[in-house]
Amino acid sequence: MPEMIYDAGDTSCHGYLALPQGNGPFPGVLVVPAFMGLSDMERGHADRLAAMGYVALGVDYYGNGALAGTRDEAAAMMGLLNTDRPLLATRMQAALDALKGLAQVDAGRCGAIGFCFGGKAVLDLARSGADFRAGVSFHGVYDAPPAGSRDMTAAILILDGWDDPLDPPEVKVALAEELTAHCKDWQFLAFGHTGHAFTNPNANAPGMGFSETANARSWDAMARFFEETLS
Repeated sequence: MPEMIYDAGDTSCHGYLALPQGNGPFPGVLVVPAFMGLSDMERGHADRLAAMGYVALGVDYYGNGALAGTRDEAAAMMGLLNTDRPLLATRMQAALDALKGLAQVDAGRCGAIGFCFGGKAVLDLARSGADFRAGVSFHGVYDAPPAGSRDMTAAILILDGWDDPLDPPEVKVALAEELTAHCKDWQFLAFGHTGHAFTNPNANAPGMGFSETANARSWDAMARFFEETLS
């Protein structure tokens, strides 16, 4: 397994590195997992991005390779970062720095994708003013950190299930207003009759569920977005 260990302060983070064929330098993309932690699903996304010509780094925002065994355990682990949003942004910045530091990566052409809580993590990285070109949130969580948002360097693409119970319409509007104030280039694509976790074939909780159509359309939208922003 192509594990990549990088440091976030005093915490050792165990990421997953997927490389395209060739010498590069290539654009780089962070792959930020849902609240269970870095799993085979995100490793698969990283491999798929590598096949498209991107160096992809799966992010370990919990540190030490921690992976939740149950949803309750994941909620507790996520809660620690939800209550310390500066720490979440710091963990994300460490991953971005690790990606940019790779010899195979063009540090001026980096992006990030995130799923569920990972979508929030990508947004918080952008909200911190971090220097990267493009961020994509798949069925993310949108509440802004208490400190608010700085002006964003990254272009942002939001891929959203309209019926997502975690992000009702008023929350979507609040995010749009935040992006209008702080992001020069943003897009919001909502999929009708679609709930939370629409990219996850294992999602089966109320208000959540896999959508073959939204899954395919969202990935295609991301691919087009990166062709534009990371070229």
